Amino acid sequence: MLAVVLYHCHPRLEGTWIHYASLWGWAGVNLFFVLSGFLITSILLEQRGKPHYFRNFYGRRALRIWPVYVLVLALVYANAPWFVGPTVWHAIQAAPWWAYLLFLQNLFHLALPPAIGPTWSLAIEEQYYFVWAPVVRFLRQTWMLVCVLCAALIASPLLRMGRHAWLTPTHTLIHLDGIALGSLLAVGLYAVPLSRRAWTALGLAGLALGTAAAATVAGGTAFLDSGLATAFGGAVLACIASTGARNPLSAALRRGPLAFYGRISYGLYMIHIMVFIFFGWFDLKMDRYGMAGNLAIVVFRLGMATLCATVLWYGFESRILKLKRYLAA
Repeated sequence: MLAVVLYHCHPRLEGTWIHYASLWGWAGVNLFFVLSGFLITSILLEQRGKPHYFRNFYGRRALRIWPVYVLVLALVYANAPWFVGPTVWHAIQAAPWWAYLLFLQNLFHLALPPAIGPTWSLAIEEQYYFVWAPVVRFLRQTWMLVCVLCAALIASPLLRMGRHAWLTPTHTLIHLDGIALGSLLAVGLYAVPLSRRAWTALGLAGLALGTAAAATVAGGTAFLDSGLATAFGGAVLACIASTGARNPLSAALRRGPLAFYGRISYGLYMIHIMVFIFFGWFDLKMDRYGMAGNLAIVVFRLGMATLCATVLWYGFESRILKLKRYLAA
């Protein structure tokens, strides 16, 4: 999620060596979809023959997603003039409030307030798993799951090409590439008995192919997200296949800054724009210093967002997640 945070700072990075890279930070959401699809599908495949399948899955997802989500919505709308613009009543009237409660805000042609803008991707994830959990439960044949996922992978870029008026830019149907590919990787690892070396080779090939496609033929087309999903899927597969191996990559994923940011990533993603807005006074103070001021703003934003997400994790999220033990069987 650090890439997304930097993307939302990219106007402040103009003129620096990192500016071009920050413009691609939005692709971090694609990586989030791939990881999410892989992790959740792995859990569903492991649990689908056990009792309380739906209760445990939806209960654990609710504990992971809803508390922080509801907290962010409450904070934003409790101080609507600051975070949204209009008063609380006018802010509620301006958007279908029930859509937020049902995770449907991405399906409406409306501009989400910046402070809760990131929730569109969360809505896609929740909608996907609402449908995907029963599919995994009742389609017992692996080939059936593969067909469903391949259909999603094919349909998503074709719908983007169609530019249909009823499809919003954040509609679930045009953002299925990453999450479906992550799910497909989970199904493959579950059902296909290949060696670790073979999976690693496939992952590296996917990374190379996807990166090359995104940088050339897929760039600027409806297939860009598909290329990025392939690249990120390959990277995820290579990392999973190398789990347990003694190499610098495995060590970095197990501990250190990457592991720490992975732990607080959900909270960081949900609150970072709200933090930017709250500390907007710092931006005003630094504007007079030009490039140096912009860099100071980016560092300050990253530091404060990390601090707030850390407090959120240790003071709220981790405590809520302890309730998952009641949904283990």
